[in-house]
Amino acid sequence: MKKEVIKHLTKDFESYSNQTQTGIEFWFARDLQHLLGYTEWRNFGKVINKAKTACEIAGHTVSNHFVDVNKMVSIGSGTEREIDDFMLTRFACYLIAQNGNPQKEQIAFAQNYFAVKTRKSEIIEKRIIDWERLQARQKLTLSEKELSELIFERTGNDKDFGMIRSRGDRVLFGSTTGEMKMKLRVPKNGPLADFLPTITIKAKDFATEITIFNIKDKNIHQGNRIAREHIRNNKGVRKLLLERGIKSEDKEFIKNPDKLDRDKNK
Repeated sequence: MKKEVIKHLTKDFESYSNQTQTGIEFWFARDLQHLLGYTEWRNFGKVINKAKTACEIAGHTVSNHFVDVNKMVSIGSGTEREIDDFMLTRFACYLIAQNGNPQKEQIAFAQNYFAVKTRKSEIIEKRIIDWERLQARQKLTLSEKELSELIFERTGNDKDFGMIRSRGDRVLFGSTTGEMKMKLRVPKNGPLADFLPTITIKAKDFATEITIFNIKDKNIHQGNRIAREHIRNNKGVRKLLLERGIKSEDKEFIKNPDKLDRDKNK
């Protein structure tokens, strides 16, 4: 998520923040509906009900975090009508955001925004970066697990996956997995991906997903053919990265992956 988007959303979410006379911060549910991109109150109400259940399961008193209120709103021609609403604590807003789709930018932001005590955009940005990296790492774990199972199913050899992944890494990084781990001082038994930036984790995942697709689509069974397929896919992903100025094995890039964007903006 771009810094400009984070700053804009931080300002937007803060503009709807309220405080009780005792200093408790809260948001109105109708405002949060708008902030999270829900168009219908009925659908948003279902999300609120799920959040209430989560609140209760967590051992909290629901009425302390979801306070029923009524508001008068204008319906034109100088007339008003009463509508249902809730006063929501930060914790209630967090639970609601957790029940949303994190693929939506504003919900991914809200999940992190309401999880921090302070509202400084720099802290939220750092949390979102860490969250995005964790999501990418979990996705890579799943795709590598699928590839490992697929290779064993096709070849009957449980050692082929490690060899094939290592050969893919060598092409993607221009170095073996072991050499990359030494460069980054990764513990001997630690996974290399735990020490890579998000963009590189996603690159590994992308190459792995292509390999999985082609193994199935081309009905490949031989270990050497699977290895060639994985090498070809990693080579293609590396070519794309290099065209965009990203050298995934560069130590400085791994330490500071957003430096490239800053340099381009100078």
